[in-house]
Amino acid sequence: MATVLGGGYPASGPADQHRAPVPYLPEGLSYTANEGAGEVQTPLLGAAAHDLEVGDRVWMRHAKAGEMCERFAALHLVDGDTGEYLGDAPTYRGEGRTFL
Repeated sequence: MATVLGGGYPASGPADQHRAPVPYLPEGLSYTANEGAGEVQTPLLGAAAHDLEVGDRVWMRHAKAGEMCERFAALHLVDGDTGEYLGDAPTYRGEGRTFL
């Protein structure tokens, strides 16, 4: 087991498995039965948890883009097939706008 800070941003709406961010990298991580995403310390299980050290990153795939766009000024674009960095795109927050 490893614990990660925050554990991503759950999507708005009723709490269910379709609104939780999914641990993406390193591969093979999953939530415990008693804790979910967004906790102060989110515990994750899986073989990859054994190799994580303090300060290592765990990447989460978010259910909805809005949760990231309301918190960050830009998104980093990466080609899903090649992993090539394609540049940045400003979010509405980065453009100084809010829609809440």
